[in-house]
Amino acid sequence: MIGSLLCNRYRMEERVGSGGMSTVYRAWDETLERWVAIKVLHQSMEDDSVQLERFRREARMVARLSHPHVVTVIDAGEDEGHPFIVFEYVDGETLKQLIRRGGPLPVPEAVAYAIEIGRALVAAHAQRLAHRDVKPQNVLIDPDGRAKVTDFGISRSLDQDAGLTATGRVLGTTDYVAPEQALGEEVTEQSDIYSLGVCLFEMLTGQVPFTAESQVGVAMKHVREPLPDVQELRPEVSSALAAIIERATAKERRNRYATAAEMVSDLEQALGIEAARAGGVSNGQATTVLSALPPGTTEFRPRRRWPVWLLGGAVFVAVCVAAFLVIGPGKSPHTTAQKAAAPPLREADVTGAKDFDPFGGGSEHAYDVNKVFDKSSTTFWSTETYQGGDLNKAGVGIYVWTNTPVKARRLDVTTTTSGFTARVYGSNEIPTDLKGWGRPLGDLKGDGALMRATLPGRSYSHYLVWITKLPPQRESADISTIKVLY
Repeated sequence: MIGSLLCNRYRMEERVGSGGMSTVYRAWDETLERWVAIKVLHQSMEDDSVQLERFRREARMVARLSHPHVVTVIDAGEDEGHPFIVFEYVDGETLKQLIRRGGPLPVPEAVAYAIEIGRALVAAHAQRLAHRDVKPQNVLIDPDGRAKVTDFGISRSLDQDAGLTATGRVLGTTDYVAPEQALGEEVTEQSDIYSLGVCLFEMLTGQVPFTAESQVGVAMKHVREPLPDVQELRPEVSSALAAIIERATAKERRNRYATAAEMVSDLEQALGIEAARAGGVSNGQATTVLSALPPGTTEFRPRRRWPVWLLGGAVFVAVCVAAFLVIGPGKSPHTTAQKAAAPPLREADVTGAKDFDPFGGGSEHAYDVNKVFDKSSTTFWSTETYQGGDLNKAGVGIYVWTNTPVKARRLDVTTTTSGFTARVYGSNEIPTDLKGWGRPLGDLKGDGALMRATLPGRSYSHYLVWITKLPPQRESADISTIKVLY
């Protein structure tokens, strides 16, 4: 199919993978001028009504999901009898490839990825959809280090009996299969939780928990044998994190996490302590997750193992010892306090957005402005198309606002067309021209998907991203998200 044009729109450019049911291609969307991934059903299965319906059902089910950690379905259809599904194109590697290439991940990074996968499962389960094949091979890591869950090919609705995956049939990869799934019993949200626990085990140890001479042998070990002790294989893993894996992979569902949200909550609390134990987060892989944690979740609080007074006493002793070591005898604690790190930034609640084009043209895709604060990394607002990449005017922009003024210290912009030149302005009014915004607060900097401006912390309710130059060799610029941090 390389070189062919699917539905007079998608130019098939490269084969990127193949499975038992379909082949995935990288393709160019000639209508919207962007890369996409297209999954095409194997020709040998096009006359198999069961496989054909399973393929079509995947498109319908995943189309219900809109989440930054789920690969988005863009389109679906048939071309000359060839069924296909169009997904967003994630230019990266799978989590499995990442582990094979580098071995066990840094502990905070592994926890961060588990959180992102868990959040994707929370979204799927909210739509009454079980994935049923959660494994590192089905998790893509994008260029920004974010995890995106894909391949819902054997997923099923939790609200109805799906005859295509009826009780008694084992589907999924046995390296990560839940005991009840290995036995052909009913699959629930908790089956996905078990598989996520095994994925986390592999991220931390670099290996799957069980091996055998056959896939059936592996499946039976999931039914009968406890997982190896993760702390023996990776001593720096905390007892808190080990307890999360133990609970997620409990053989009996009554002993397992009841919901993915419950597991994610514990992982979020564990991430803070794991990052502290590791001396920080490396390579920026987990920083977005860590910075997004709710206030008060930077320390893991065990639920059953330690009395509160004992935990508090231990923390008090640790603080005293740390103070003595850092301050030293005879030194004033005020000197050290003055050097303490600034408190973590919080994200303001953006409640609206508006395009801004005072130098001609009238508007800049006004119907897409809400996409800069819809919490999705796959949607975006863009400028109009400027032939030759020249704005031929002072600039264009988009501004966002909050319900009350905030003293923003930073503004983050995510984009797939990085390299444009832009400044950030602030105001408590809605100026009709650029002069009304006053002096710029800072310049956006960055050559990747994340561009960032450091701001002086003055109190404004409106923040303008003013684009003065388009990216090299591009005729427009897009913005996926705008975050105001204070």
